[in-house]
Amino acid sequence: MKLPNYNKSAVIYDTTLRDGTQGTGISFNVEDKLRITKRLDELRFDYIEGGYPGSNQRDVEFFKRVQSLHLQYAKLAAFGSTRKAGTKAESDRNMIYLIEADTPVVTIFGKSSLFQVKDALRTTPEENLHMITDSVTYLKRKGKEVVYDAEHFFDGFQENREYALRTIATAKSAGADFLVLCDTNGGTKFYDVAEIVREVRKNSPNSRLGIHTHNDIGHAVANSEAAMVEGAEMVQGTINGFGERVGNANLITLLGNLFKGGIPTRGRIDVGQLRSLSRFVYELANIPADPRQPYVGDAAFAHKGGGHVDGVNKNPHLYEHIDPALFGNRRNILFSDLAGTAHIEASEQFGLSKRDPIARAIVQEIKQREHMGYSYEAADGSLELLVRQMKGENIKLFDVLGYSILDEQEGGNPQPISASIRIEINGNKITQTRYGNGPVNALDLALRAALEREYPELKRLELVDYRVREIPEQLGTSSRVRVLIESRLNCLTFGTVGVGENNTRAALEALVDSFHFAHLHIQDTNRTG
Repeated sequence: MKLPNYNKSAVIYDTTLRDGTQGTGISFNVEDKLRITKRLDELRFDYIEGGYPGSNQRDVEFFKRVQSLHLQYAKLAAFGSTRKAGTKAESDRNMIYLIEADTPVVTIFGKSSLFQVKDALRTTPEENLHMITDSVTYLKRKGKEVVYDAEHFFDGFQENREYALRTIATAKSAGADFLVLCDTNGGTKFYDVAEIVREVRKNSPNSRLGIHTHNDIGHAVANSEAAMVEGAEMVQGTINGFGERVGNANLITLLGNLFKGGIPTRGRIDVGQLRSLSRFVYELANIPADPRQPYVGDAAFAHKGGGHVDGVNKNPHLYEHIDPALFGNRRNILFSDLAGTAHIEASEQFGLSKRDPIARAIVQEIKQREHMGYSYEAADGSLELLVRQMKGENIKLFDVLGYSILDEQEGGNPQPISASIRIEINGNKITQTRYGNGPVNALDLALRAALEREYPELKRLELVDYRVREIPEQLGTSSRVRVLIESRLNCLTFGTVGVGENNTRAALEALVDSFHFAHLHIQDTNRTG
């Protein structure tokens, strides 16, 4: 269903490289910022805000180096404030930095709230208006496209409607190309946003409006769309919703919603690239992707309950609002003690119908193992091994005959941990010892050494990560430990799980599964070419 009253192409303004970096734990170096800029330009985002050249040397360097990218579509914007009170625009240090950034677009923010003018700027309402006029006029005289961010506009409007409207009228009269209404503190409700933008439109019918929202009450995307319903053309936000405090409007979610609502973006952004773009920015930020992120998260189209899985088997629209493939995502069937035989049928790699007798036996085995402490939601490798074994396939490369871990100190200084492992391959008994940074690393290295002569292709298997969780005591049994290992084989990433009385036993089980699964995957790939 299309947004009512909206018959434009949305102008997408990305501020990940500026407002996004103000989020807790978010940092990009210059190379990261250049890579993100290139990616956004390739996807045809309309505006890319590169940073605040007056605030730090990193942004100054970015604006120098970005010139060599020769952007094909996007317009690059430098960000800053209006001139300071009591100064001239041409001699204001911030204005000088903005001009030196040499971008076609400059975005400046000014105060819309009398409270902000008094307590933050410590100046008069009239001087604040002069600051807006002088700054916009100066930038236009320098040939810049000017985006005026009306900071704290919604709070200011509710505090003093007339003054808030005067500030944006002043920016427009001075020549601002866009007037962007900002919910800077992120506390405005979506229905108030709609009403206020409607009033702005009445008072400034020929202005090009934009919206900039923060997510402090969880309304950032809704507030952006509410403003668009009332005529806002430009939408500002960040990839993955990064930003100050709890973040900005998430452009990934917003672009998904626009696509679903039949609203084109001016650059015709390909929403099929949203998942890869989201992951790309998460990776550069060095933080894990949010699995619950709409459209692109691993859980966005995940189904766990038996009734839900049975429903999507019959017709995906029964439990999915849209096709995940449109956004580069996929359906994810989660196995747990809530699973039913429909889960088996939904997992095409198993090649089973829910009516196959073995399907019910597999489900019962999974439920029993979950009760013992196993968890298969993120252990797709171990799950596939279990199913193939129950189908009668031989999944074993080797048997573990025994192992030992030695953790020594010498003179009070800890030494590398050694692991010795004894395995049997095709009747041959092999023992190997290796040193590692911890017991899991040492066991992994020892297993590799034992297997490398018979199975050299397993050298490609990488241990990416592992997590340990203690399982609470159940039914009078002693507490146990679950270890989940994430491994990578070429482009395939998969998980394996182990459960035991201690970390080492659980980790060894998960490691053994990872080698078995990798070998079977290599065999399957070789058979299919």
